[in-house]
Amino acid sequence: MTTFKYAAKRPGGQNVEGTIQANDRGEALAELRRQNLVVLRVEQVAGKAEGGRARPSPLGGRFARSPRVNKTELVLFTRQLATMVAAGLALLEAIDVLGQQADTPGLRTTCEKLSSELRAGSDLSSAMEACPRAFSGLYVSMVRAGEASGQMDVILERLADYQEASQALQREIRSAMTYPIISLVLVLGITAFLMLGVVPTFRQVFDGLGSELPALTAFVLDTSAFMKTYWLPLLGVMVGGAFGLALFLKTETGGTLFDRLALSVPVFGPLVRKIALARFSRTFATLIRSGVPIMGTLEIVADTSGNRIVARAVQASKESVRNGQLLSEPLSQSKVFPPMVVRMIAIGERTGALEALLEKIAEFYDAQVKAAIKSLTSLIEPILISFMGVIVGAVVLSVFLPILDVVGKLSGS
Repeated sequence: MTTFKYAAKRPGGQNVEGTIQANDRGEALAELRRQNLVVLRVEQVAGKAEGGRARPSPLGGRFARSPRVNKTELVLFTRQLATMVAAGLALLEAIDVLGQQADTPGLRTTCEKLSSELRAGSDLSSAMEACPRAFSGLYVSMVRAGEASGQMDVILERLADYQEASQALQREIRSAMTYPIISLVLVLGITAFLMLGVVPTFRQVFDGLGSELPALTAFVLDTSAFMKTYWLPLLGVMVGGAFGLALFLKTETGGTLFDRLALSVPVFGPLVRKIALARFSRTFATLIRSGVPIMGTLEIVADTSGNRIVARAVQASKESVRNGQLLSEPLSQSKVFPPMVVRMIAIGERTGALEALLEKIAEFYDAQVKAAIKSLTSLIEPILISFMGVIVGAVVLSVFLPILDVVGKLSGS
């Protein structure tokens, strides 16, 4: 018989450590699972480092720079980890396997760091907390809830579902905005080419005509000359303005102003609001269903809402909930949440089916966002085509007006 040292959690969430006698590691794992324990790690006593202490992390523990993990790869990592835990593998062994088969250095380094933290005696949630660039606060909170409830595999499956749904919504938005952005860049590129490359070649021709130029032609020629002379300062102003705007938006004042404007601007404002409500509802439902406490849920939902105005409304409701009020009461006083959302939350609180109704809200707004994106895309396309037609038509007309004027004078004489 061999002695194995283990660390595990009881269904109630209490940490437990001890030793167990078994013929091999698999037998030790099976015995611990029969005791209804969530196994964190199992190590043979003889395999410990000298002095009986866990080996230090080769990555420098919590002070090492946290690696970054691709979101798509993180979903796959979560799904595979859930499958391994459900199959009875210890967390340490499962993470070691995932680290060995990782395709990117970021995930491989993250798994090595998690493995090192677990060997040092940390919980999985605490180990993930040491990798903030890979695991968000929502991820860590749900893992901690899984540790407390003893349903780690179920929680990880829910987390993977949440990540996939969130990424699907992001892909919808990204794909819808790709065409308008590319079209706008083409319009600006064609305009620059005409004003800097084509129009200047006609100035000498028009100067040789010796007649007064039409107002449109004079305006286009003067604008072209100005752009060609001062193109470098203009480019510098544009780049500097974009850089300054980006810095301003990173400040609390600038970010709040932008988020408020994003909610109130025509056409785009309703879409931004629907995206924020869909994210709020899905995150809230996932956390509540996973057993995260309501105060922690509100904190995470506020941080992940993606809009500071929505975040402030959620943060303002925390104090009311702490004082014993229903969540729907403070939300109804904000102008961010529509009456339908507030009413459904109130019904969910009274009936005890809050997470189910929040999921319904998320599904509803997901459908609304997809429909709004399609209609917005169909609206932007003709606007951009018309804009490009006006610019190209104005340039062509400015070129032909003097020529037509000269032809008319010659035919009249």
